[in-house]
Amino acid sequence: MWRPAMERIVGTSMFLLLSNTKKKVPIYNADGEPIGEVELPVIFNFPIRKDLIRRAFLAEFTARLQPKGRDPLAGKRTSARSFGVGLGIARVPRIPGLGRAAFVNSAVGGHLAHPPRVEKKIHERINRKEKKLATISALSATSSIEMVKNRGHIFNAETLPIVVDDEVENMIGRTKEAKVFLDKIGVWQDIVRSKERTRIRAGKGKRRGRRYIEPRSVLFIVNNHNSPLARSTRNLPGVDIVEPWLVSILHLAPGGEPGRLTVISSSSLEELARRFSSIPKVV
Repeated sequence: MWRPAMERIVGTSMFLLLSNTKKKVPIYNADGEPIGEVELPVIFNFPIRKDLIRRAFLAEFTARLQPKGRDPLAGKRTSARSFGVGLGIARVPRIPGLGRAAFVNSAVGGHLAHPPRVEKKIHERINRKEKKLATISALSATSSIEMVKNRGHIFNAETLPIVVDDEVENMIGRTKEAKVFLDKIGVWQDIVRSKERTRIRAGKGKRRGRRYIEPRSVLFIVNNHNSPLARSTRNLPGVDIVEPWLVSILHLAPGGEPGRLTVISSSSLEELARRFSSIPKVV
């Protein structure tokens, strides 16, 4: 079902051309200086499907929701019954000997008219292959400067994603060192943007454990989420740390919008290529 849609958007020959196009990006060392180039895997040339990314995001986001509902007998545990007609009062159920209305939803302590039900379908499911294609498409969007800028990120890099050498994970262990490094590779201003735009939520959510709205900034894809680099950057505003085999659409396209500003270690780049080496056939 996905093949006609792909051919309609880019065509078979166009996709083959995109697959053969080689993108090269520089590799940065711990001093923020380029030490070489690396060829991006073919998944970063994949056509960007916003509709598929949005659908996969809703599927993963709704999977985290907690089903909630009322006790089926809530408000119904009462001996109330109607007194019948001829008394000049409404025929709603009333408590014997007291005469106070009960049970109905208009009475104090009565049941709700249409309460939440635990069997309600709140998880929007997605096919496994569609989810894989959406993740590849979101990874491809991280290499598009136009899409990253349209998402609101601020950066000075000329090529995306930003690839760093593996030694950076162990050589940078303090936040002030990480600040200098991120400033040299051109992504520190995006973290400043996230801090400046962090604000108090409007509405009741501020009383329910989600007081602040913090915009997403840089995504770090590293081999070890407990490495010195990860520990020194994980508390920065809007930053997410994830390992390559756990990268999902929630990291790559928060809110269903592709184009996350991403910093990837060189070995994590190879791991992503191995993880998505078997792309479902679309041509």
